[in-house]
Amino acid sequence: MKTTLTSLTLALGLSFATINAQAADYAIDTKGAHASINFKIQHLGYSWLVGRFNQFDGEFSLEDDMSKSAVSVTIDTSSIDSNHAERDKHLRGDDFLNVDKFPEATFKSTKVVPKGDGKFDLHGELTLHGVTKSIVIDAYKIGEGKDPWGGYRAGFMGSTKLKLADYGITYNLGPASTHVDMELHVEGVRK
Repeated sequence: MKTTLTSLTLALGLSFATINAQAADYAIDTKGAHASINFKIQHLGYSWLVGRFNQFDGEFSLEDDMSKSAVSVTIDTSSIDSNHAERDKHLRGDDFLNVDKFPEATFKSTKVVPKGDGKFDLHGELTLHGVTKSIVIDAYKIGEGKDPWGGYRAGFMGSTKLKLADYGITYNLGPASTHVDMELHVEGVRK
């Protein structure tokens, strides 16, 4: 009986240890504006046009073994903001994002490949303008820890380059403007 009780206690202890070692789930902190999805694209090869998407939502799970982590994000494409109302109206139209037909863009990770020192490649499927393509985001972990309000946060930064034509956006902006650089800043609050 003593052996059975000891085995049961050990099994329960291992079960709780396994539960504690599982992924922690985080909501991306868009309410506090501690996350942003930014872009830049060359304008005629003379300068950079910069902007952002103001409305998006997402979550991620974070594990000690980074390769088992996952991310998903949904972007309201009508929230594009280049700090110029007329240009934003054009960007929302048929020549570019066509937000009436494609009101959302989504990203869902498929694989995380750690590279050491907090750096990793985040592989996933990006759906934009009705087209889904595999992309890789070059990312790194900035840090994690308790916040002053009793919560726990983790933050990351990443970047990638998208070829517009891959997503059916073929409006001619000139040879210097075929790709858009994306820069992502993500801070999540543990659920």
